[in-house]
Amino acid sequence: MKRTIIHVDMDAFFAAVEVRDNPNLLGKPLIIGALPHERGVVSTCSYEARRYGVHSAMNIKEAYRRCPHGIYMHGNMSKYAEASAQIHEIMLKYTDIIEFVALDEGYMDVTSSLRIFGSAENIGKQLKKEIYDAVGVTCSVGISYSMMGAKLASEEKKPDGFFVIPNREALVDLIRERPVGVISGIGSKTAERLKRVGIVTVQDLLNTPEENLKPFGAVGAEIKRLAEGRDSRQVVAQAVSKSIGREHTFQKDITDTKVLKDVLLLLSRDVSIRAKRSGMQGKTVTLKLKFNDMHSITRAKSGEATNSSKEIFKRVSELLDGLALTDAVRLVGVTVSNLQCEDDEPQAQLSLFDILEPEKGSSKQKAKALEDTIFDLHTKYGRSILKTAREMEVWNKINDIEND
Repeated sequence: MKRTIIHVDMDAFFAAVEVRDNPNLLGKPLIIGALPHERGVVSTCSYEARRYGVHSAMNIKEAYRRCPHGIYMHGNMSKYAEASAQIHEIMLKYTDIIEFVALDEGYMDVTSSLRIFGSAENIGKQLKKEIYDAVGVTCSVGISYSMMGAKLASEEKKPDGFFVIPNREALVDLIRERPVGVISGIGSKTAERLKRVGIVTVQDLLNTPEENLKPFGAVGAEIKRLAEGRDSRQVVAQAVSKSIGREHTFQKDITDTKVLKDVLLLLSRDVSIRAKRSGMQGKTVTLKLKFNDMHSITRAKSGEATNSSKEIFKRVSELLDGLALTDAVRLVGVTVSNLQCEDDEPQAQLSLFDILEPEKGSSKQKAKALEDTIFDLHTKYGRSILKTAREMEVWNKINDIEND
């Protein structure tokens, strides 16, 4: 059976949500991420800002150089996550074979849905309408026989686009004169390597015998197949993230280990909340440090699967204690990986100490109940609604350091 894939891609999602909530921002160059005087990068920006060459992942200082009259804002991830959840619910009405790539992007295999909802075009147009009516932001929808085709189609008419690539021949005709970077999996480094052997466009790649691509290993054969429109990848329903992490870039380099631990406390709480929202817990906790000379290190510690902020912080603190830091730290990060569903957690057994000292077991239960209550409040009212006394102290300290 011929597959039918839909790719839904929100248009400048974070910026669009901000414009929805503040119509005065409409038509203005809006940059979400960091403020011009801060360290950081662009998370996303409006199409008005993109006309000045601003794009995602650009250093905020470069963005300001290109667009000094832009409006710069910090992002509100809880608000974007809420909008994303609404979008996911609408997509799930049409099929449960959905691979959510990010908050603002997902692939849908609607092959078996056509007999219920009609043509893929009908589904795509209805998706656009329902998302706009419910969430107040636009999306671009691409329809094709493959994942790469659907992705290319959604990009073809952005923003608020709708495009169909019906078959291999149509896909190849569309991209043959374009740079090879248009093909899934070809990043800037691979494109540069291809350029050095005379392959610049998709047509160049099509004209290259496969044996000439052997120096590229398995990647060479794969990009050749994709250039020919042959993409056998399947949409993986509810694909599980490989890791859950958070990072913080300091506005001033930090040498004080206590300050680093304070930030790790906050990051551990955020990672815990994200893991619990996903119904996941991880066996491995990783500490990441980036220093003032831009080199990075990571250290990991594994144990029983957890999504407890207290346990995540405990492990990452132990990792930090094991380092002899000599350079100033620019960025710190916490990641939980080796994930599994919370439901997969084996039933805990009482130890001899739990039996002999039941008050300790009771203390653990109270601690878990408190953390669950905090999580429920954060989920219902947002991350800023409640902070522990220690977290408030840390927030104030970090603000004082970075605004000094």
